[in-house]
Amino acid sequence: MSDLDTGWVRGLVEPLRVRPGSRVRLPEDFDPGARFGVRKKKDGVRLLRQGVQLLAEYQDRLAAQDTYAVLVVLQAMDAAGKDGTIRHVLSGVNPQGVQVSSFKAPSAEELAHDYLWRHERRLPQRGVIGIFNRSHYEEVLAVRVHPENLDRENLPPESKGRGVWKHRYREINDWERYLTDNGIRLVKLFLNVSREEQRIRFLQRIDRPEKNWKFSAADVRERQHWDEYQHAYSQLLTHTSTEWAPWHVLPADRKWFTRICAAALVAQTLIEIDPRYPVPDAAARKDLLRARAELEAEAPGSAR
Repeated sequence: MSDLDTGWVRGLVEPLRVRPGSRVRLPEDFDPGARFGVRKKKDGVRLLRQGVQLLAEYQDRLAAQDTYAVLVVLQAMDAAGKDGTIRHVLSGVNPQGVQVSSFKAPSAEELAHDYLWRHERRLPQRGVIGIFNRSHYEEVLAVRVHPENLDRENLPPESKGRGVWKHRYREINDWERYLTDNGIRLVKLFLNVSREEQRIRFLQRIDRPEKNWKFSAADVRERQHWDEYQHAYSQLLTHTSTEWAPWHVLPADRKWFTRICAAALVAQTLIEIDPRYPVPDAAARKDLLRARAELEAEAPGSAR
């Protein structure tokens, strides 16, 4: 067991959870500016440091046990802080144990397969923490807001008619159940930024030279569909938060608090898995002792 304090983790995680079977309405049901009692940024820095330490310890054990994998699914509106969350939360984790996949518009090859194909190919192997920076959920978000993208997938008529989103929710839920049954634990995070905070962050990208590279006029055009995306996210959270893969909605108007929440959620998942270092059996222990004796015999001054 870890010697680090983990009591604060559960207390922070529970208010973020979307209860399976509940109906979600954004923005009414989740406050993008909530802090759940963590009032000062300096307290947040301390909690984030503890979260990073927990992740480093448990990730090492996860890799050693080589039985489970963790898949972090990050979804958000533009400028909600996905990249910064990944960078800060995983700052202390062994890079060899982390796999980050960022999904853009599908290629011609990807469009020639089913919509889950490209995501299936990037699933983390056992012992690894995988991160989907945007994910298979774009198929019921961006594609729903821009239905012309559905036409580009060359689907048969019966697969894109009435009820297509209901069918996709079911397919995604079934796929995620399959993943969890095979040892891949999902941590689904929606970074919930307010429209006003997004506007401010876009202006910062324009006004600050070191942030100009982050700005895209396409992001501002996509902002015109804000209400449509809020509806699409509300439906997604309502229909795909399950007992085996629940959604968590992270307040994203304060980046430092978002990062604490993300660290707590990934840490909580690892705590629940409770990976252990393998214990060598009698034969393996015998080999270890034999190897130790050979190495000790090579020490300077050893009798030969």
